[in-house]
Amino acid sequence: MKLSNTFVEKDTMIEKINPLTKILAVFCFGLGTLLFPKLWLGFGLIICLFFIAYLGKLLKPFTRLMLGFGLPISLMLLFIQGFYGVNNKTVIADFGFAELGLEGVLYALKIVTTLLVFLGSFYLMNQTTETGKLVAALTNSGLPPKAGYLVLATLNVVPQMQRRMNVIQEAQEARGVEIKGRLVARIKAYLPLLGPVIMSSLTDAQERGMTLETRGFGIKGVKQTSYVQVKTTKIDKIINILLVLFLIFVILASIWMK
Repeated sequence: MKLSNTFVEKDTMIEKINPLTKILAVFCFGLGTLLFPKLWLGFGLIICLFFIAYLGKLLKPFTRLMLGFGLPISLMLLFIQGFYGVNNKTVIADFGFAELGLEGVLYALKIVTTLLVFLGSFYLMNQTTETGKLVAALTNSGLPPKAGYLVLATLNVVPQMQRRMNVIQEAQEARGVEIKGRLVARIKAYLPLLGPVIMSSLTDAQERGMTLETRGFGIKGVKQTSYVQVKTTKIDKIINILLVLFLIFVILASIWMK
């Protein structure tokens, strides 16, 4: 399951949406699924996420992510909650060694759909948003620049370490070191990589901090500008209003249905 930011520009309409709108969508979709007592909302939002993935040209990796995470966790939760859930009262099947309870199955499906909506919406937001634009949007909304840089550094650290790891692996392969094959051989090959990767990442972070300080990043009392500009379009405003209305409707419906 790969969730690190590996944004690749594909010129889709999803990429043009303001990053803050996407974050709001993750929050509204996930919280709405969690609060709503019925399952159909979660399944509907999952289908909606597949359609968004299609528009963003991410249908194949998105499907792989949802199936790779959804199937194992669904089977595990259905087994645990279906057979041994404490709230099971209605038996829908008897397998001999245990009885499958309807309440446990519904509870397991509720957990799975909520997790998939959170995971899927966050994945689409992450893969269709350039990190620089995300940080610029956050700082434009009032986030302190230092906190914005912290977000940027956090999102970039995993891809940077992956690239550095690949470079070191290629160098070791060129020297004839075996890094593939049996599990024990791979573990022996990977352990020596950890030290250089971590040390080089710390060195990069220190050098980057010194560079920012020399450019006046920490100066107070000065209005800071951003090289990356993020605009909020009319479409963003309409989507934001619809998302807020959606969440309000879900909250009211959840209260009414209880």
